[in-house]
Amino acid sequence: MIPYKPPEYHEKAFNCPHCNAYANQDWAKILYGFREKGFRDFDEWERATCAHCFGYSLWHSKTMIYPEGSGTPPNDDLRDDIKQDYLEAKSIVNRSPRGAAALLRLCIQKLCEQLGEKGKNINEDISNLVQKGLPVKIQQALDIVRAIGNNAVHPGQIDLKDDRDTALRLFELVNLIAEVMITQPKEVEKMYTAILPEPIREAIQERDAPKKP
Repeated sequence: MIPYKPPEYHEKAFNCPHCNAYANQDWAKILYGFREKGFRDFDEWERATCAHCFGYSLWHSKTMIYPEGSGTPPNDDLRDDIKQDYLEAKSIVNRSPRGAAALLRLCIQKLCEQLGEKGKNINEDISNLVQKGLPVKIQQALDIVRAIGNNAVHPGQIDLKDDRDTALRLFELVNLIAEVMITQPKEVEKMYTAILPEPIREAIQERDAPKKP
């Protein structure tokens, strides 16, 4: 996965909140006034224009206020209801990072269900997913998410310690789990079926079948 760089004040480049491309940003003060009397800039107001799509973001007091959403788009292989929660979190992360983080924890709970777990106890789900091939590094990241806030944060709950950085990391984590556990195996299966003729696939299945005593 290509790393996502969220919009940050006066950064020369970040992922555009409109087109999501990583692109240079042209910063400028917002001016007002009349040509005869000269122009002045609005205090604390600036604009960043994307070099890729020419869409702009508005910033006040070093905070992006337009567009409201931030965060990388959801993985296409996520279930529709997970995508809906994810996009809602994306739309509020700048105004309410705690609310966005709570929704993203709910996404992780539902993602465990999509991967065949019960979705009731994240600790048990993580353990089962590791046995199914979840990389240890992702397991460690999931445990960090589970443990934030006195080691007792449940999916969908608000944690008063959550901030925008936490929410942005949760966006990445949801997509990373989906990429490793759903998208990559699906792509490998596609290549396996498209490249290998059926007789070879059958021979491989026979080779790997449990041997009779």
